[in-house]
Amino acid sequence: MYDYDLLVVGSANADLVIGVERRPGPGETVLGSDLSVHPGGKGANQAVAAARLGARTALLARVGDDAHGRLLLDSQRSAGVDTAGVLSGGAPTGVALITVDPSGDNSIVVSPGANARLTPADIRDASGLLRASRVISAQLEIPLETVGEVVAGLAPGSRLVLNPSPPVPLPAAILAACDPLIVNEHEARVVLGASVGDDPEEWARALLALGPRSVVITLGARGALVADDRTTALVPSVRVRAVDTTGAGDAFTAALAWRLGAGESLVEAASYAARVGAAAVTKEGAQVSFPTAAEVASLAGAAPDPAPEPHVTAPEQTVSTPGQRVSE
Repeated sequence: MYDYDLLVVGSANADLVIGVERRPGPGETVLGSDLSVHPGGKGANQAVAAARLGARTALLARVGDDAHGRLLLDSQRSAGVDTAGVLSGGAPTGVALITVDPSGDNSIVVSPGANARLTPADIRDASGLLRASRVISAQLEIPLETVGEVVAGLAPGSRLVLNPSPPVPLPAAILAACDPLIVNEHEARVVLGASVGDDPEEWARALLALGPRSVVITLGARGALVADDRTTALVPSVRVRAVDTTGAGDAFTAALAWRLGAGESLVEAASYAARVGAAAVTKEGAQVSFPTAAEVASLAGAAPDPAPEPHVTAPEQTVSTPGQRVSE
């Protein structure tokens, strides 16, 4: 019996957000909106997103002993996240500088701060937390060697979900533990480390060849491609009016990880995660925009019905059913 449906090991940042009519070019200054400060960071975002959906969630992260750190802890606790694994001190809380244009698209620069001080020793000290968790989700806003220690400390039967963002080439041991590896188009190209074409199914095959047990490639408005050694499917996006895309990919990842831990197939979990990601972009901010399960259910009518049938590849035959196309 697991104490937690999902343990998120990752970053916690204060998001400093400014709205702009357009992003400045080199050497250019543009005026923006008033500055707003929100709790963020890919790890903290995923933990809040999962908890708001009803998952029993814990966060293993590091923040500074400062106002931004207290903001992040308050946000986690108010969402119902167990923060016993959140360490404090050693550096200022990480900060993300975010500009958002009128279409809702964003650009982000991250100062890691305390996130860079989350060490392999911290992971070893939290081994009981890892053993108590059904699914563990990680990202790369913390040191790569720390993620490697998460892999080394996985309990038998637990599942690792990894979003390699910001992307770097990944060691074989980390790749082999991913189930799934979740990447967008840019991240896929970096992880592959080679020139690839424009076909997401080609990317998926190439990524699977590196060792992950399954792969999810998010394709923005076109959908998300999910693949393992037997199944490839395009999961449809949910059409909504986007206000702010900040944190939507984190909401998608959290929902996917939770539903996989609950026993759903990769296609089923990604279809649910698509609705979660879509709901998240309809509001401003990251954590404050994440939906409850009831809010996600209200989008069910907007989701394609029936769900896409996967392509199933068996050793001696191939049965192909036309796929369709998730909000990142």
